Amino acid sequence: MRLTKFGHACVRLDKDGRAIVIDPGKMTPEPEAMAGAEAVLITHEHFDHVDTERLHAAVADAPELTVYTCPGTARHLSGLEDRVRVVGAGDTFSVAGFEVRAVGEKHHPSHPDMEPVDNVGFLVDGEVFHPGDALTVLDVPTLLVPGQAPWLTVPDLIGYLRAVRPRRAFAVHDGLLNEWGLMVLDSVLASEATGLDTEIRRLLPTESVEL
Repeated sequence: MRLTKFGHACVRLDKDGRAIVIDPGKMTPEPEAMAGAEAVLITHEHFDHVDTERLHAAVADAPELTVYTCPGTARHLSGLEDRVRVVGAGDTFSVAGFEVRAVGEKHHPSHPDMEPVDNVGFLVDGEVFHPGDALTVLDVPTLLVPGQAPWLTVPDLIGYLRAVRPRRAFAVHDGLLNEWGLMVLDSVLASEATGLDTEIRRLLPTESVEL
């Protein structure tokens, strides 16, 4: 399986000539992110994880494309209802040669006056877990850990990595950081990699790794 990071929090998974894409939001500028993908998996409804206009265009270009997402996001996908599959925690499905399990139900708390929106993470082939904007603890080999967000502190990030203790972790969700913020994030990740004696680092946009 080849994992490629695009933009802010988007990843593409390729295997045996087939591909799925997770969270190609408005902060995913690369046009190649969704090229030829058979499915788009969306963790939740926030703009940095979903781009409804892009989804409509992708479905128009690829009649076989299917969207998997949580109930909250599905409500915003009018006009795509016949292409949307609503999934929740514990659901499993097969698509493009991948086996996927939905994990989690809600976004991490982000505002004291607002209830968290729906958020479902995706565990793909039992190997790589994209939690969306949640800190769902799961025993996984590869964790796509949120690197930075208004709802996330460094202690949250460190605590999540230590709770999961993955074989490897790649930080995504870093598009709001300038060069100084990225430097701080890289330092935190490097420190945890040493402490946990594992690979923990940030993926650059368009960077790929083989799993």
